Amino acid sequence: MQLSSLDLKGQRALIRVDFNVPLNEAREVTDDTRIRAALPTIQHVLNEGGSVVLMSHLGRPKGPDAEWSLKHVLPTLERLLGQSVQFAADCVDDVALDVSQFLKAGEVALLENLRFHPEEEEGDEFFAGQLAENGDVYINDAFGTAHRAHASTAVIARFFPEDKAFGLLLAAEIDALKKVLAHPEKPLTAIIGGAKVSSKLGIIEHLVGRVDRLIIGGGMAYTFVQAQGGKIGNSLVESEMHAQALEILKKAEATGTELLLPIDTLAADAFAPDAATQIVATSEIPDGWMGLDIGPKTREIFIESVSTSRTILWNGPMGVFEMPAFAAGTNDVAEALAKATADHGAFTLIGGGDSVAAINQAGLADQVSYVSTGGGAMLEYLEGKVLPGIQAIED
Repeated sequence: MQLSSLDLKGQRALIRVDFNVPLNEAREVTDDTRIRAALPTIQHVLNEGGSVVLMSHLGRPKGPDAEWSLKHVLPTLERLLGQSVQFAADCVDDVALDVSQFLKAGEVALLENLRFHPEEEEGDEFFAGQLAENGDVYINDAFGTAHRAHASTAVIARFFPEDKAFGLLLAAEIDALKKVLAHPEKPLTAIIGGAKVSSKLGIIEHLVGRVDRLIIGGGMAYTFVQAQGGKIGNSLVESEMHAQALEILKKAEATGTELLLPIDTLAADAFAPDAATQIVATSEIPDGWMGLDIGPKTREIFIESVSTSRTILWNGPMGVFEMPAFAAGTNDVAEALAKATADHGAFTLIGGGDSVAAINQAGLADQVSYVSTGGGAMLEYLEGKVLPGIQAIED
């Protein structure tokens, strides 16, 4: 159900948000992106005459732990919302109900960390029912946990058979992913990078045959190169994945997906920001040297592919972009995506922690079509898996 079809006047909207944000040693929020992402849904409920009860997890506590209290998030939330927020020192029972059941229209409350209770991750139905008592309608706006069958994301929806909806953020995430997977404008190019083939195998297998071009960069490219007999020196490799890599290359050829691997590499004699470097053919990296970024010819080929695509998915960096000496490949890809978006209206979707960090580092996040907030959830969606948190609303 869409948020716009929920009657919210005089109702308590119980919203599952993703406030799993980084905190410093003083327990202050160091990156408020996820909190800001939830604001449109919260404001919508308040504008429609409802009140808001927020629930989230934070970290991986083993039971109640002051260090992981959502109280630490309260100052940032109040500043961004521009109003005071009531806090319940638990998410269930009278402690929560004493706050949630007396909320007036326009008021906002935040419940304590869901993961202080093991029943949350166990998907316990009784616990989900206790959470449900805090609201009249249920809204899931936490894409980052949509792939988990937890009490607050999947099970709780059963207690709101009619009165449940996606929040604006979660709806936008699903819409962006469908633009890539369900009805993309062609040509469709997927750029998959990062360290390991094993962590992206499911995605690559799901995309081959569905995309027009598949660009593979980052450390995982060397497994493909070595599998074909190339010399990769001391580059990162998963030799046990050779068979899968060769199978992917075969499937790409059979299905008409153009698979692009780096042809040249910026190699270094150590994994260090001040290492000596040289540009070599990717299949001829000398012993004692390791590939840490794509080379200039590869950058040209990848940029050309991006510039002639109508839909582009990017997940994973092209090299060790955290070190400036090896960031050029990743930065060039980021700039190519921004240019394709601006020049011919390509739909560009960026997702996964490192790609999001890279597009932010390049200062281009506002120049692409969509930056996804959900790492693991996006990866599972791209693998073609059903996400419990999404299915629970759609059922």
